[in-house]
Amino acid sequence: MRFVSANFLALFFLCTCSCVLYVWSRLEDRLGRHKRGLHGPGALFAYGKSVDLSARTFRALLAVPVAQKSHQSNKTDSHNSSNTGANKKKHFAHAAKTTSNKLDTFRLTEILEDGIFWSHRLEDHLPVGFSEEHARTWRHRARGNLVVSLEPGCGRVSNQLATFSDGSKACVRYGINADQIQGETLSYYLANLLGITNIPPSILSRLNVDGEQWGSVRLRVDSLQWSAGAIVSLTEWVANLTGVVTPAPLRQESKGLHPLLAELENRTVSELLELIQWTDLIIFDYLTANFDRLVSNLFSLQWDARVMERDTSNLLRTPSGDLVFIDNEAGLVHGYRVLDMWERYHSTVLSSVCLFRKGTAKRITELHRSRDTRMRLLHLYQDREPLATELGFLSDEHARTLQTRIDRLHQHIQNCRDKYSQL
Repeated sequence: MRFVSANFLALFFLCTCSCVLYVWSRLEDRLGRHKRGLHGPGALFAYGKSVDLSARTFRALLAVPVAQKSHQSNKTDSHNSSNTGANKKKHFAHAAKTTSNKLDTFRLTEILEDGIFWSHRLEDHLPVGFSEEHARTWRHRARGNLVVSLEPGCGRVSNQLATFSDGSKACVRYGINADQIQGETLSYYLANLLGITNIPPSILSRLNVDGEQWGSVRLRVDSLQWSAGAIVSLTEWVANLTGVVTPAPLRQESKGLHPLLAELENRTVSELLELIQWTDLIIFDYLTANFDRLVSNLFSLQWDARVMERDTSNLLRTPSGDLVFIDNEAGLVHGYRVLDMWERYHSTVLSSVCLFRKGTAKRITELHRSRDTRMRLLHLYQDREPLATELGFLSDEHARTLQTRIDRLHQHIQNCRDKYSQL
């Protein structure tokens, strides 16, 4: 009996010591967290640390103290400014848009507006992209500068990275046929017509190796077997771009992107801003019937189940969050020639989206009602491109196809409005 009692006391003593050690360790852990400025496991934000707004949800953004928002906003602007030169700064930075005052006034219900549109308050935080002022300046400079070198660096071998005499660069596209150059160029001007600023500015140039602009690279042009006198396109080259993976709502296993607050409110601000740009991309690729981006990924699912988890073709991102729609040569001309093969995939992608930028939708409505898309695009193209007449324009058949797709897109937007406007 004494032996049992002794064992019981020993066991009780050991349990007591264990409890004391556990309590002490928890107190010590809390003290350490407090000294490091950290909350417990359930805390959203740390004291004494700058908060990465891009990694926080739209809901959590509202909980950031004003002082921290202001500090992070300044830090974000500084970071964006350091990534590119002075000329890029105003085109690829959130700049003054991401002020602490604006962030402080966001409300969850302001993600959406009028049922199916992204709110103006949210759009105010979008990067500027390639503004018309920037594009006009670049076109003027590119037409006046000499090409001093050509080298690989713009995708396929037939394309070359040109360096100008002022040190700036451009991607030179030499098309196998006129369709490619027309597709690239007219897609750019259609984006201008729609107010979409995600495509780098582009110009046409004639390969005159006896002239001043191309004379310095005559030998390189000869080695590439480019035809003298051919018309090529030059597109502004942008540094520090990275790949972009298709966002989850637009993948095959998802239901699509719809104006349902429950599906949007827990997304980060950077995710929402990227989704806004994706909705413009889907509209743009549907109108141009460009199959060489998201549609080709959808097609490839037949034999590659993980294709959507890899970078999307011909889509890149700047350090400040702009999506850059590159290599649009498959749009309009060639895309319309092979439309029968790809149309069901274009329709599938478009039907997955019922959220739009209000400005883009407004322009679609205007083009639908006026029914003069061909004329507006032609005037814009001829006004800004001196070689427009020589390269040519859409055939009558392709112009009708473009207007038909404008009309279908307008109807799709109306169907979305009817479905979601009462929610």
